[in-house]
Amino acid sequence: MNRFACDCGSPVYFENDFCINCRSALGYDPIRADMVTLADWGKGRYQDLLGNAFRYCSNGVEHHVCNWLRPADSPNQFCQACQFNRTIPDQSRVENQERWLVLERAKKRLFYTLAQLNLPLLNGWADPQRGLLLDFIEDARSSDKYPETFVSTGYLGGVITVNALEADTVARVTAQDELGESYRTVLGHLRHESGHYYWSLLNPSLALLGDFRLLFGDERADYRAALDAHYQAGSPKVWKDRFISAYASSHPSEDWAECWGHYLHIYDALDTAWAHQLLGRQPESMSMSERLRAWSKISLMLNELNRSVGRGDAYPFVINEVVAEKLEFIDLAIGRLRTLH
Repeated sequence: MNRFACDCGSPVYFENDFCINCRSALGYDPIRADMVTLADWGKGRYQDLLGNAFRYCSNGVEHHVCNWLRPADSPNQFCQACQFNRTIPDQSRVENQERWLVLERAKKRLFYTLAQLNLPLLNGWADPQRGLLLDFIEDARSSDKYPETFVSTGYLGGVITVNALEADTVARVTAQDELGESYRTVLGHLRHESGHYYWSLLNPSLALLGDFRLLFGDERADYRAALDAHYQAGSPKVWKDRFISAYASSHPSEDWAECWGHYLHIYDALDTAWAHQLLGRQPESMSMSERLRAWSKISLMLNELNRSVGRGDAYPFVINEVVAEKLEFIDLAIGRLRTLH
């Protein structure tokens, strides 16, 4: 994540919609990949110092969950990122307003990183065959409107589904404890599920598929049976020798998605470290092995900083040699995916 600043010179966050120093309106312009300081023209129109005219995304104006901008003459009321939404939490419920904000902020971070990596990204309305859509859905655990439903976070047929309860801190931490997970975040879910989406786009050659199976295993193995076995019997005791997480050992497809998610974690964190002058080079100019060496140092520092303020480790994972090979494979696959633009 880049460092952003208001035109007055004050640092601002990616999520800000106004500057706390000069009180100017702010918004994120996905075309320039930058935060923009705005002057109010009235009637919902804004202008930056370069004379560009904008409007806020309708989800920002009506629901205060988005700070992304769209061109003032855009026929679409939603920003580039909100055009990917298919289902949102019921906004008549007060608790869902905050949950949707959490979900949107995580989604925007995901999209920022995907754009930095120059990965193809089309919404499913514009391209029903290859596009992506997102469902943020409730179930019986959070709404009496759905008394007999259970919604699992996952990916299927171009749609990433995230249970809205993942945006509830208490519910998420409870699930994390019940499942014995060391890490569980909304952003982590979205990054993981985006891995399933990009695998569906990859259409690997026989050579690349052969390399995948050597590293991850045969993705044709019965998925439902593998997950049932994982939840009933647990992970093999030696999973740490070959996998980034216990869940990654459940099925080759989940191993891929877990490693994909970690690839995005690492890339974004290193990009942020570079922006804050904690890293000598941008991650995009590094080989994967160089990134991993840099990440070893940065993640150790992150964990020590977290422990210094009484928090748990920010990155409670160990990247062994096999996982490093898998991350190298993902780096190669991303190069192939870029050609799909």
